[in-house]
Amino acid sequence: MDNLFGLVDHKEVNSRRSLVWVNGPVIVGAGPSGLATAACLREQGVPFVVLERADCIASLWQKRTYDRLKLHLPKQFCQLPKLPFPENFPEYPTKRQFIDYLESYARKFEISPRFNESVHSARYDETSGLWRVTTAAEVEYICRWLVVATGENAECVVPEIDGLREFAGEVMHSGEYRSGEKFAGKRVLVVGCGNSGMEVSLDLCNHNASPSMVVRSSVHMLPREVLGKSTFELAVFLMKWLPLWLVDKLLLIMAWLVLGNIERFGLKRPSVGPLELKNRKGKTPVLDIGTLGKIRSGDIKVVPGIKRFSKCQAELVNGEILDVDFVILATGYCSNVPSWLQESEFFSKNGLPRSPFPNGWKGKSGLYAVGFTRRGLSGASSDAVRIAQDIGKAWKEETKQQQRSKRTTACHRRCISQF
Repeated sequence: MDNLFGLVDHKEVNSRRSLVWVNGPVIVGAGPSGLATAACLREQGVPFVVLERADCIASLWQKRTYDRLKLHLPKQFCQLPKLPFPENFPEYPTKRQFIDYLESYARKFEISPRFNESVHSARYDETSGLWRVTTAAEVEYICRWLVVATGENAECVVPEIDGLREFAGEVMHSGEYRSGEKFAGKRVLVVGCGNSGMEVSLDLCNHNASPSMVVRSSVHMLPREVLGKSTFELAVFLMKWLPLWLVDKLLLIMAWLVLGNIERFGLKRPSVGPLELKNRKGKTPVLDIGTLGKIRSGDIKVVPGIKRFSKCQAELVNGEILDVDFVILATGYCSNVPSWLQESEFFSKNGLPRSPFPNGWKGKSGLYAVGFTRRGLSGASSDAVRIAQDIGKAWKEETKQQQRSKRTTACHRRCISQF
């Protein structure tokens, strides 16, 4: 109780900010990572509060993904802890199916996030040994543990390109793109050649647009399947028996046999293998679902980097001039953790944990991170299980101590607990 009173100073007494004590952890983010952690905590019997800045769960999936999106990996590698996908779902569930799965997941584990609660700051109070999490709604949550579940893809990355502000056509991030329907007959420049850039270009092509895709750097493209088997599943199997460098060699041989020499189409491969590159820099290889065929046919044009934009054109670094009606920035996302978390030891300036996998899930003073492994949903699920077990153990020990104690302070703490 003394610790809680120690959090309140004279300025806050006169402010409109309300204080809420959380008996367990506060989880920031109601995407798959936050939901997985909450479900595992529920299984441990640990109370929690989930704060979400949007008005729905999995807002990235619901509000910032294109209609044609499907999971890139087989469903068994994308399910969250304690609940598999329905058996009638296809091997690669659609966007809608995945959202339905997440909503049923939240219902099953009775996860009710506090929506429209954007966290403005979170800091650890050394005096009390507690976290102070303040939201835009002028509510301050006080808790023993803080779980950062905002993930690697919280904010759109919009690059600075000379002349882009003067471009007369529409410019959008791929997070705003839904379908190529409105782009029929238009010349569209897609900036970026990751999975989003490739799929947006394919979707535009299928809607009779004329896309040009900017490939500024090297990229690994792999077939999604080899002989009817998922390339990712095959890689996971090989990794059990072979070193990473050898698995990379085998993947590239298979890619060459299935896709051919992609460099002749302007798609230069990195010198580092696809799995090693993923481990080093988090750069995911592109899994081809038909884009390469459209590149071969010339329906999708591959172009080098952009030098500058003018009113209706783009000048490329090789001097070529393109007439452009629309620009779609498939330039990815980044973490927003540094904008609100007042901590610099566990998280680096880019908003990712400093410790590499598998040690990036736990910091000091009750701080945790989930969904930052650069290993997709399976990595987030593994982190969620570890975090829940760690918090669950500490919470149960503290609860036992409180039950043994007859002190008045223990009684008061239970009385003021809100969750």
